Amino acid sequence: MRRGRLRRTGEAAYGLLLLGRQVAMALLVLLVLVAGVWTSWGTAQHALLTKGKERGTFTVGSCHSSWCTGSFTADPAKGDDRRSVRIDATVTDGKGQRIPVVLKPGTTEAVRTDLPGLLYSWAPLGGALLLASILLAGALRLHRAAWVLGLAGVGVLGAAFLGL
Repeated sequence: MRRGRLRRTGEAAYGLLLLGRQVAMALLVLLVLVAGVWTSWGTAQHALLTKGKERGTFTVGSCHSSWCTGSFTADPAKGDDRRSVRIDATVTDGKGQRIPVVLKPGTTEAVRTDLPGLLYSWAPLGGALLLASILLAGALRLHRAAWVLGLAGVGVLGAAFLGL
């Protein structure tokens, strides 16, 4: 028995809606991952690519709610000493700590260049991996890929937490 034209059209439209949902969710997962990489790269590029940038040691002088300020002692022939430089408070242990850093070009903002600082700079990617894993498992039903992304996200965030 043959189905009617109206029913075939309805089934085709429903199939297109399902396909559209899958494509939209895949694009959302991709957007979340790209945003995580983009956000992480804003800080990680300075920690990874230090050639031609002012490198040295940051000594924590005082800390406020989100920033710590202190002095910057440049490595020989790598830049000039500065009296007032700031760094994110979450990457320091407090007053008196000495941290290897690089200065963002044209600013007085420092980025930690040792392993804990590098791991911390990739923390937004870890969060994006966790969020993407939830979207993959819930919306796209890709459970194995979700586990891989989720464990990678937990690994990045855990390493950053333990490193600092």
